[in-house]
Amino acid sequence: MLSVTVRAAVTKCSGLWLPVQAAVRTMSSSGGPISPFTTLAISHPAESVTHVELHRPEKRNAMNKAFWSEMVDCFNEIAGDPDCRVVVVSGAGKLFTAGIDLMDMASDVLQPEGDDTARISWNVRKTIAKYQETFSVIERCPKPVVVAVHGACIGGGVDLITACDIRLCTQDAWFQVKEVDIGLAADVGTLQRLPKVIGSRSLANELALTARKMYADEAKSSGLVSRVFADKEAMMAGALEMAGEIAGRSPVAVQGTKINLIYARDHSVAEGLDYMV
Repeated sequence: MLSVTVRAAVTKCSGLWLPVQAAVRTMSSSGGPISPFTTLAISHPAESVTHVELHRPEKRNAMNKAFWSEMVDCFNEIAGDPDCRVVVVSGAGKLFTAGIDLMDMASDVLQPEGDDTARISWNVRKTIAKYQETFSVIERCPKPVVVAVHGACIGGGVDLITACDIRLCTQDAWFQVKEVDIGLAADVGTLQRLPKVIGSRSLANELALTARKMYADEAKSSGLVSRVFADKEAMMAGALEMAGEIAGRSPVAVQGTKINLIYARDHSVAEGLDYMV
């Protein structure tokens, strides 16, 4: 079924045609993390398209210590790669991500170093800033990032997807700003980006303060995602089609557009117009 779907999805724009079976194998049959990464699988399913897959399926793609630095290294590399014009992010296994790996991260999050309150607080601040960079690097990457979510997207997963440019999901996807349930504030991007993504501060407040789940239909109607697909196979085919369309355009025009869209989001119309020139 996937090969039939992708046959319609893979485009021929500007010489980007790729044999269907090769695209299917590269996109959906990752062999696992690629050195130097231990939590990410990187592949190239089509010309000028890079696929970054969260790859700890046995741990539900929970975000361990290695993940937070590997994402920074990965997207810094992508930002400077002239052969990459667009990125697709997805998760391996049964769901997108279960969020932070509390077992692995407990010492950083719950037992910060320091001999007194001031030093403990200073180290907590440095740690949080480091984790914020993990997702801010996605937003700063000049290449458009399409994220494809299936199943659960919990806690840090929401921080991740709100830093992406285009969000897709499956019908069985659900989203949860989980932090208040474990006695934390969402401190690496959700509280800053989610209200701007969905355009409703009331709804963003509700999700962050109650930790309730948002399902695919509500995510679509609120603007968190722009398309909902029947299953993961259809979604990955749709993500590949969209990536091919973007990659077929001028990279200068596309990257300039992304940079200005983000700037305009955080500034007035007048400031945005000035920034254009």
